[in-house]
Amino acid sequence: MKVTQAVFGVFHHFELGRELERRGYLERIYSTWPWQRLKREGLPHSRVETFPWLHTPEMLLQRAKLLPRVLSDELGYANALLFDEWTLRRIQPCDAFIAISGAGLKTGRHVQQRGGVFVCDRGSSHQRYQEQIVSEEQRRWGIDAPVSDIRDTLREEQIYDQADAITVPSTFARRSFIEQGVPPEKLHIIPYGVRLESFSRVAEPPKDRFEVLFAGSVTVRKGVPYLLQAFERLQHPAKRLRIVGTVPDLMKPVFARLPQHQVEFLGSVPQSRLPLIMSTSHVLVLPSIEDGFGLVLGQALACGCPVLASDNTGGPDLVTDSREGFIVPIRDVEALTDRMQRLADDPALQQRMSEAALQRVHHLGGWTQYGDAWVTLLESLIRRP
Repeated sequence: MKVTQAVFGVFHHFELGRELERRGYLERIYSTWPWQRLKREGLPHSRVETFPWLHTPEMLLQRAKLLPRVLSDELGYANALLFDEWTLRRIQPCDAFIAISGAGLKTGRHVQQRGGVFVCDRGSSHQRYQEQIVSEEQRRWGIDAPVSDIRDTLREEQIYDQADAITVPSTFARRSFIEQGVPPEKLHIIPYGVRLESFSRVAEPPKDRFEVLFAGSVTVRKGVPYLLQAFERLQHPAKRLRIVGTVPDLMKPVFARLPQHQVEFLGSVPQSRLPLIMSTSHVLVLPSIEDGFGLVLGQALACGCPVLASDNTGGPDLVTDSREGFIVPIRDVEALTDRMQRLADDPALQQRMSEAALQRVHHLGGWTQYGDAWVTLLESLIRRP
């Protein structure tokens, strides 16, 4: 079996690429990041080809805060189109082509014409569902900014129609596609893994404090305002909420209206620091309004940290409610407060959940099982008449 991949940047595709390479199935992986950045991902240079000419300048301008939204949209859309044309000219015959959503429309059609299968890999909910629910959330908080470029949405939907199969990481993401009219039989859930060699319990949470953790993009999409409201209501003499992630400028007016007492914004931190932060937290909270999976959930479980997640994440696929953590509805401040309060009031419950979290994540396994699931799916698609 020969498999080719295409991805903007890295995402989880290099995790998959390593698993396919280990099994002898990887033909090539195309990326929009330069080799200088990709060489740390553990694949031989002979398997990686790059088209960094638009994506790299876009990222650099964004970091320097020199990229207006209108120019960002133009660069992003042009990158998707030109990357597709570039892969189309280079791709060799293969049995399966896996492209991250937004990539590979022409290339996927070309692979199908050669007799191969085209798989769209979507890490979030359906693009139109995502745009609608996040736009609604931004209006709630007075954020006047477009969620996505309509051209991207229309292109995504073309890809969904063209692909032989669509992979998503969670039941929530699959449900969003079905609500948008995509046939259920076209959708396949493959949950992400955890780098167990990198994430493990390295310390214990303090006994004289109650530590709450959020990790991710600090936006309304991730439900951070509801967490701040819930944390303010939490009753504990020595509580602290640590927020790991960069705060976008458009969120600053929102936070100015929200309680921040005993809240620490740590900004972006290296992945190497996360195991210690997670291990010393009593609970990780991910109250996302829309989140295809939430890699931090599995990472926290691997560190023995119970999770409190909304049902619009991969939480329901990872944990059993009230065992390794809690699952609550979106936008439910009362439920968030109640679950944090239960853990704060009952150290024995927190300890039981911590042990259950460790058992659960090792049962789920690392990225090896993710690779196994992909191979099983690809073999079934290739054999399909």
